[in-house]
Amino acid sequence: MGGNWSATDKPVLPGFFLNFQAAALNAIVPGSQGIVIVPVRANWGPVGQFVEIASEKELVDAYTVDETGGATAYTSIRLALLGAPQKVIGYRLAASAAAATITLQDTTGSPVNVLKIDAKYPGSRGNTFKVTVAVNPIDSAKKDIKLFEGTTLLRTFTFTSGTVAAAVDAINSDTSNQWIVATKLVDGNGTLANVSTQSFTGGTSGIAGIANSDYTNALAAFETQTFHVLALDGLSDSALHTSVVAWVSRVRSEGKGIIAVLGGSASDDIASDAVSKATTRSATYNHEGIVNVGSGAKLDGVSLSSAQISCFVAGLIAGKALNQSTTYAIAPFVDVTRRWTRSEQELAIKGGVFLLYHDGRQVKVLRGMNSLVTLRTGQSKLWKKIRSTRVMDAINADLQRTAEDSYIGKVNNTEEGRLALISACKQYLQTLASSGVIEQAGFNVILDPNYYATNASQTPEPDQVFLQWTAKLTDTMEQIFGTFIVQ
Repeated sequence: MGGNWSATDKPVLPGFFLNFQAAALNAIVPGSQGIVIVPVRANWGPVGQFVEIASEKELVDAYTVDETGGATAYTSIRLALLGAPQKVIGYRLAASAAAATITLQDTTGSPVNVLKIDAKYPGSRGNTFKVTVAVNPIDSAKKDIKLFEGTTLLRTFTFTSGTVAAAVDAINSDTSNQWIVATKLVDGNGTLANVSTQSFTGGTSGIAGIANSDYTNALAAFETQTFHVLALDGLSDSALHTSVVAWVSRVRSEGKGIIAVLGGSASDDIASDAVSKATTRSATYNHEGIVNVGSGAKLDGVSLSSAQISCFVAGLIAGKALNQSTTYAIAPFVDVTRRWTRSEQELAIKGGVFLLYHDGRQVKVLRGMNSLVTLRTGQSKLWKKIRSTRVMDAINADLQRTAEDSYIGKVNNTEEGRLALISACKQYLQTLASSGVIEQAGFNVILDPNYYATNASQTPEPDQVFLQWTAKLTDTMEQIFGTFIVQ
């Protein structure tokens, strides 16, 4: 367990509880890529399940490229992959989806329905499947069920004719079969009737009925997963965004360091008051755990909204090592949908907007800023930087995991035990310093004098340890000032 704590409201559950103060920043070893999670709409793929995707091939296998009827999976996850995260977790939403199906008969005089074949997943893709049933051209004692998608042959299932169970086994035991599932209805006479072409019917994707509540329900499911950055699949609905911001705020307070990336509509991105719309969104979010993308972009001849681009930004954030910044990171787009002027770009920086811009040669990130505009108690300007936020999140998660694995419930709370814990923490900070995440000089870990000094006003309970960390985060060069003297 983990999360925040206060001196007046200490947690009840056992766990590692760590507060970040502006004067006592902490960090973690850089270099490990993060994970992105995206709820998506699709015409194929498992519903309500987590699908790990690390390449475009895996994406196509999982959800296909089909985005008819409002599907978003291919574009959203592909954009996230372009940011080079460790992987993307897709989670398909659907409302009342159904799998396409067919029923095959035997060869009796009054044919009996003996075999039911369903598409493996619900969705309209299944309606494009067709089968033929015919005697195997090499062995007349066998039959073939050929599965087509349109005119493309996907698979041939060969089985010994005479029992329906053989046909079922040929389909269901084929490890390369990614498309259909067979069920025996009755034995019949055991011989499937030949079929020249029979189409699957009844497949529905359940996209039209998806509501904001489906997304908020997905957020609850996401809490069981390990990931670092969340993006929506192109949605700019303000009510849904409000729910996401509230959720991120809560789970972050409970110790789960998640960043969500949100964006606006295509019309907002190119409006004459696009700057005002984007900065207003940031002012509404106003949280270090929320990144607000303010610009749309163009890719492969298609204009994408900032809400869609948020998937790329999520992948970009997750793909950066912790000693790297997204500032000036190169993006794969040919242009942005609206080029902001210099003064507008300055407003973006001040207003907590993550902006892509075209520098005359290529599209890149202006500055790696989150939506935090007004600092809360205990925060400094570092909380406005995505890199700093990720570092603080990462060290919190890493120390929580280490404490649970090696210290909590395992080490006696004696002077020797506390010294061992402090020594391990110092070694950890030294690793951070060597990796360039914190500065080499000045970092330290001590027992918090507010609890252990001779005149301390509070005394720890026998099972409590209070530590105080001191470190200075590094940053990348983002502004270089020079004076050129002409003689």
